Amino acid sequence: MNKNKLVVVAILVAVVALFFFKGWHLYFTLDAIKAQQLSFAAQYAKNPTEIIAKFIGVYVVMTALSIPGAVLLTLLAGALFGLVNGTIIVSIGSTIGATLAFLGSRMILGEWVQKKFGSKLAAINAGVDKDGAFYLFTLRLVPLFPFFAVNLLMGLTKIKTLTYAFVSQLGMLPGTIVYVLAGTELSKITSLKGIASPGLLMAFAALGLFPIVAKKFIDAIKANKVYKGWKKPAKFDTNMLVIGGGSAGLITALIAAAVKAKVTLVEKNKMGGDCLNTGCVPSKALIKTARIMSQAKHAEKYGLDSVEVKMNFAKVMERIQHVIKEIEPHDSVERFTSLGVDCLQGSAKIKSPWEVEVSLNDGSTKTITTKNIVIATGARPFVPPIPGIENTGYLTSDTVWELREQPKRLLVLGGGPIGSELTQAFARLGSHVIQVEMAPRLLVREDVDVSKAVLASFIADGVDVRLEHKALRFETVGAQKILIAEYRGAEVKIEFDVLLCAVGRSARVTGFGMEDLGIGLTNRKTVEINDRLQTKFPNIFAAGDVAGPYQFTHTAAHMAWYAAVNGLFGKFKSFAVDYRIVPWATFTEPEVARVGLNEQEAKEQGIAYEVTGYGIDDLDRAIADSVAHGFIKVLTVPGKDKILGVTIVGEHAGDLIAEFVAAMKHGHGLNKILGTIHIYPTLAESNKMVAGAWKRAHAPQGVLQWVEKFHRWQRG
Repeated sequence: MNKNKLVVVAILVAVVALFFFKGWHLYFTLDAIKAQQLSFAAQYAKNPTEIIAKFIGVYVVMTALSIPGAVLLTLLAGALFGLVNGTIIVSIGSTIGATLAFLGSRMILGEWVQKKFGSKLAAINAGVDKDGAFYLFTLRLVPLFPFFAVNLLMGLTKIKTLTYAFVSQLGMLPGTIVYVLAGTELSKITSLKGIASPGLLMAFAALGLFPIVAKKFIDAIKANKVYKGWKKPAKFDTNMLVIGGGSAGLITALIAAAVKAKVTLVEKNKMGGDCLNTGCVPSKALIKTARIMSQAKHAEKYGLDSVEVKMNFAKVMERIQHVIKEIEPHDSVERFTSLGVDCLQGSAKIKSPWEVEVSLNDGSTKTITTKNIVIATGARPFVPPIPGIENTGYLTSDTVWELREQPKRLLVLGGGPIGSELTQAFARLGSHVIQVEMAPRLLVREDVDVSKAVLASFIADGVDVRLEHKALRFETVGAQKILIAEYRGAEVKIEFDVLLCAVGRSARVTGFGMEDLGIGLTNRKTVEINDRLQTKFPNIFAAGDVAGPYQFTHTAAHMAWYAAVNGLFGKFKSFAVDYRIVPWATFTEPEVARVGLNEQEAKEQGIAYEVTGYGIDDLDRAIADSVAHGFIKVLTVPGKDKILGVTIVGEHAGDLIAEFVAAMKHGHGLNKILGTIHIYPTLAESNKMVAGAWKRAHAPQGVLQWVEKFHRWQRG
């Protein structure tokens, strides 16, 4: 805070202190005001303009400085000026005073608060930009919220001053009328409790209900505006139609059917979506085989002289298809039909906010009317427009499973989770893998020490990792495929046989009519939705990878609950999606799992933290299993055991993180984990070990010194 602001604060504090030191506050008690009521009335009759000006001035000063007494002044206004004039005078004084308090808060603390807590206030600022006027109106309308607190807190947001002044005046007006009306009977009031007459209580009850009624009214106006030009059907074929049979779509349909709604699910390809057919399931099956190959290669770690394994790549890839076939029934048309979902195989196109045309795979077409639509179309691999890439040919995480001949030299473009998982798996199966990443390290969302641990493992597996390499173009010289990349200002050539493009995924937002309805996209090219998953049309929702902000199967399932419940019951109660505690894992070796903040995010967001670490190489079970590598890192609030985030690097990290996810979800700290019995010997003991490390670091040394003296005294 600069010197000018400090001077202003000092002056304000001095004025408030003087107010109480001089005893001026005694003039603003109910007894004092009642005692001077006749005198005030006489002065007003003699010189009304002067009294009104002074009254407004006093009201402005007290409101601007947040000094108690505004309620009593409002009562006095009713007694002196009557209902109409009193309401106008108080409205002017309160609005000017509130605006000055608002500006003072913004000038003194606004910039500092936004700079210090900008990331935490981002959602609030966005909400204020979008609906700030309505929120302020409801706060002003209900006298449960102290007006001075509203002034000070709103000053810390980015709401416009003129908007604040106008909405404040409008929002305070009903309450002002009620208090001024009470003031007209000032001589009959013996205490402030006397204001609470049955009539006034009914008035305040009406004020409390008004925001709800007003919001419903405003929502109805918005709905009429957005639906203008669209004809709503008189009746509907189904309560909810879901486009997409991946994780988000399946769970949405399942929940809707479970609560006895009529629900239709449309999927044009395979049920189960990317996760079952081209993502989570096949990649983990491949990783399992690759891990066995690695363990066989390092058999001496387990006391074995040698283990010979003859690899048949085609059989490995066929095993993956067998795994998919075994899991398919969980997501099949037959299963979901038996659960009450009307499953259609075909392409969906939204024709209106309540109509979807389905081109069935058998060649027929049908139009379905529906109360709600859920877009759950997922995402597809993103292929960057690098010159020559189309001519060279490439695989993606969707098409790599078609391979039956092992690539001798595999070039993997991308150092994120998907690229890294497939890089290590193919390297362990015997391919020579060159991994190209333009960033200075792998897994850039994780901390530096995590990236280093994964890089070391990749190098040990024989991966040729090329960091800081930017792909410029692809060339073909005869039968030879070449990537030309830029590395620290110079061009380098990288020869390869097969290219696997794994640089990320983009939402599927075209081809099903969304653009024809004018449904917008975010700057990340995902469907634009609110915190209830609604698009611009309140009855059209989006969930899963197509909407973000995370592209995980488990978050898609999480969002599905909100899409189903808000769609079916949103008229009565809707819920904002809770993204506060989202875990994820990258299934390399070492495995990487995280929930909450890591160090680089905490630093970027200006969040204070402490770090407690534990090396898993010290854990008995890890040593016994010859997997004694990795670490757990826990971020906590300084001086407290409240968990801000956890990163685990090591064997079964994705399983071990679950205990911390549950702890954060239910507000449990490290002391609770330390006090929980963990089976010996298990890898899960590492969670207790890191909690113990935190406890030792925060042991009360002063108390322990006295305890040591007590024990010495006990020994005589």
